Amino acid sequence: MNATFVYAADPLPSWNDTAPKKALVAFVEKVTKPGSPDFVPVAERIATFDNDGTLWAEQPMYFQLLFALDRVKALASQHPEWKGEEPFSSLLRGDVKATLAGGEPAITRIVMATHAEMTTEEFHTIVSAWIDTARHPVTKRLYTEMVYQPMLELLAYLRANSFKTFIVSGGGIDFMRPWTEKVYGIPPEQVIGSTIKTKFEIRDGVPVLVRLPELDFIDDKQGKPIGIQQHIGRRPIAVFGNSDGDLEMFQWTTAGAGPRLAVIVHHTDAEREWAYDRDSSIGRLDKGLDEATSKGWTVVSMKNDWHTIFPASK
Repeated sequence: MNATFVYAADPLPSWNDTAPKKALVAFVEKVTKPGSPDFVPVAERIATFDNDGTLWAEQPMYFQLLFALDRVKALASQHPEWKGEEPFSSLLRGDVKATLAGGEPAITRIVMATHAEMTTEEFHTIVSAWIDTARHPVTKRLYTEMVYQPMLELLAYLRANSFKTFIVSGGGIDFMRPWTEKVYGIPPEQVIGSTIKTKFEIRDGVPVLVRLPELDFIDDKQGKPIGIQQHIGRRPIAVFGNSDGDLEMFQWTTAGAGPRLAVIVHHTDAEREWAYDRDSSIGRLDKGLDEATSKGWTVVSMKNDWHTIFPASK
């Protein structure tokens, strides 16, 4: 895609012609125009995106947790003790509320039981098979069809203007990497996420990496700017998120010198998606919403600012 096409046609057709779209286009134009006082060299055009609730949906629970639920069911026959152990018993009953009531320790235990004790290649195969066939419990669409069409357009628009786009998510890095390039156009080396410890082994004469049931790094909240520094080594000039888990990434990005863009995706459309913010156990947006007002960050209302939410079903 060349520059003439970017400016000759509307690069964001699923966005309504409201303030957020105008802010996005104005920012891209001023940082990419040679001679502009806000011009940013190509090497510094870094944009970071949260994944859950920003690039794809996250209700009624995080999709990786739904993947873990399917894995618990698949492995349940090998673990009869799970029927009487939380959080597995709640998951097996389909009781989302009880599962989430256990908080981060419960989720961590589920992830360790379903994501570890296998090689990285084995895990890649399992995730790839799931993402190709599993369907959302409410919409019955493939999870890869639960992505936001306006954000797909935004990713393409930024890359057409020489931005490098990264995912910075609390989700597992190895859960996202098998499919993000096909779905978002973001290659595995531009995905930053939470990790579990991994060790190198020789099995039957073949070198493998084995996933261990132990957390290594949580790429959420204050972990996000740390992950960005460790993986990218440059402070982004544009940041996109939807929850308080992204707040520190927003704060760190916008504290840099020069032009900065911070965009919050606000879930306000109960008819076409879901409406939630301050009181939600999933994707809570409370402090971030207040800070967006005080710092002038752009807030995108799904209901008011997006003409289309999901791409047409295939």
